[in-house]
Amino acid sequence: MKGMSGYGKWVAGGKTKWITLLVWIAVVGALTMIWPSVNSQVVNNAPNLPEDSQSVRAAALAEAEFPAGSGVPALLVWHREGGLSEDDLLHITAVYSKLEQQPLAHQNFVPPLGQLPPQALQASLSEDRSTLVTPVLFDKKADSDQLGESLTEMKKLVSTETGTDPSVVKQDSGDLSLRVTGPVGISVDATGLFKNADVSLLIATVILVLVFLLLIYRSPILALIPLIGVGFAYGVTSPLLGKMAEEGWITVDSQAVSIMTVLLFGAGTDYCLFMISRFRQMLKVEENKGRALLSAITHSSGAIAMSGFTVVLALFALLLAKYGAYHRFAVPFSVSILIMGIASLTLVPALLAIFGRTSFFPFVPRTPQMEIERAKAKGKPVPEPKRSSKKGIGHLVISRPWAIVGVTVVVLGILASFSSGIKFTYDILSSFPKDMESREGFDLIGKQFSPGELAPAKLMVNTEGLSGGEDLKVILSGLSYVDVVSDPQQGAVNKNITAYDIEFKANPYSIEAMNHIPALQATVEQALTESGIENAQDKVWISGQTATQHDTKELGERDTDLIIPVVIGMITVLLLIYLRSVVATIYLVATVILSFFSALGLGWIIIHYLLGADAIQGAIPLYSFVFLVALGEDYNIFMISNIWKKSKVMPLKQAIAEGVNETGSVITSAGLILAGTFAVLASLPIQVLVQFGIITAIGVLLDTFVVRPFLVPAITVLLGRRAFWPGKHQDVSESPAAGRE
Repeated sequence: MKGMSGYGKWVAGGKTKWITLLVWIAVVGALTMIWPSVNSQVVNNAPNLPEDSQSVRAAALAEAEFPAGSGVPALLVWHREGGLSEDDLLHITAVYSKLEQQPLAHQNFVPPLGQLPPQALQASLSEDRSTLVTPVLFDKKADSDQLGESLTEMKKLVSTETGTDPSVVKQDSGDLSLRVTGPVGISVDATGLFKNADVSLLIATVILVLVFLLLIYRSPILALIPLIGVGFAYGVTSPLLGKMAEEGWITVDSQAVSIMTVLLFGAGTDYCLFMISRFRQMLKVEENKGRALLSAITHSSGAIAMSGFTVVLALFALLLAKYGAYHRFAVPFSVSILIMGIASLTLVPALLAIFGRTSFFPFVPRTPQMEIERAKAKGKPVPEPKRSSKKGIGHLVISRPWAIVGVTVVVLGILASFSSGIKFTYDILSSFPKDMESREGFDLIGKQFSPGELAPAKLMVNTEGLSGGEDLKVILSGLSYVDVVSDPQQGAVNKNITAYDIEFKANPYSIEAMNHIPALQATVEQALTESGIENAQDKVWISGQTATQHDTKELGERDTDLIIPVVIGMITVLLLIYLRSVVATIYLVATVILSFFSALGLGWIIIHYLLGADAIQGAIPLYSFVFLVALGEDYNIFMISNIWKKSKVMPLKQAIAEGVNETGSVITSAGLILAGTFAVLASLPIQVLVQFGIITAIGVLLDTFVVRPFLVPAITVLLGRRAFWPGKHQDVSESPAAGRE
């Protein structure tokens, strides 16, 4: 305690409070001037799969052996209700002629459609002659912004040629329409969604936090203090991460920056409220604002530091991930929480010291004596002293612990049981709004052609000259899940390598199609083995979006199975060190895990049964777990540390009742704000963020209104002194001397 008291004088003393504020201003100003912002270093085409992944090795081989088709395809979906006219086909061939003569930036390859007569395209029309799909291939190294610029130029070329803008024409209007889909269209749309989300997300989050703070504390000054703290933390975090990205130490993308912003406001405001609520309590019993603040710092900083450190370590565990998107989240998230924790323990106390009691204007907390003197000075009646009530949630918990544990465990268990029925998807298109261009194009391909045409898989085999390509084509064409198999293509470097473009009958982004990849590989390996080729497993490669998504699923499941136990282990160790109790650590961790599965189950009920989604994105369980377990443990730490301290000077049951009641309002406020900030994600037109926002917000609310105020303290009541094992706890009622300490 003395150490904390000394630190409090350093950051929020009579003179040092101004030094603390000036240091933060100087640091933010200096870093902003000398280092780039994190948004300027965003890279949205960073690889997610390691180089030794099957699909990555296959893509490298395809680029070397079949360079004409090795680019990333944009599929142009031309459509006119009633049938494409001869003029439409003339315009399309003219567009491709110009693309050959004057290639777009980053254009890799276009088929020679401009050299063909329009009649030659009719063989490629859909059965009702209304739709034609033509490809344009782009450089794999181009990022989404560069590809977007190229597509914009291409659409201008089309508009000039046709005299209209087919990209804005409705597909059922009877006029010529154009939709760009395929991997390029999907990538550009995905990046655009996140870019458009950044500003709206920031504005919505700031407004929500501000409104909540005003409603809770009814003080404009106090509502601004946490926002100032978050703003300064972001002012340090952004250039720090920007510099790290500039040096190549980390890679950041738009999705990470968006969620990092939400995390900063949600978790950051929580830490500020922990300090503010304690300060408010102390101002009601201590006349000197300096001593009140020093006491608040002494009693809350340990729990705040522990809470922040828990979240930082849990987020750092994402560095163990091999999947790029998970790995890229680790440093931005953990660094932002670390900086926010420092701001909560230094800048926020300094601001509270500067404003003092005025922070809470117009509802200024005062001691009873100050209220009496103030009333006399104004000639008003002396206010009656407020009598503290021992009732409330805390009293209910200590009076009916068995009932509370039984009801909460049953309810949470029932909700958790629904998590076993969750279906997952890795189909990025399902995250897009239905009127998004690339999704409209894909839906039209699925309606008029085979869905597999959106992203064919490229199967490559090294036949070693021992078997004919046509024999393998017959085998592939006979597979129940294959729709179209191209003629064999010979490798440009190794003539023994033969390739086939394969279109699946199912959506190439669906789990159904992904599950065909191992079967396809096994079938081809068996055919090669029967042809006398040894080590067939080293002579078959499959590239394309379906193979990539299959590797994504496998790697994501590997990361989830590794990181979840690591996070649980780290949090367990931290709680053991902080609480020095094996028993308390076990039930605190267990309740948060139960809360997580309950949030998954309730989230699935809402997302599937109410919103109608068939599946949730495969990445959500890991993201939600890391956030919910780390942030959920925050509230437990704050409450249980309060109970532990009180138990040293009063009977344990009384300590539990008062601890629950005292921390109730601040944790409820913090939980509502944190859940609200995550719920903001559900307002965005991106299903993966909608689903993540819903599940995380539900988890925070369950922690706030069920686990923290009822389940955890009720278990503590039932365990009694055993909750401290192997630490020792002597009930104050057994030792009067203890109560006088």
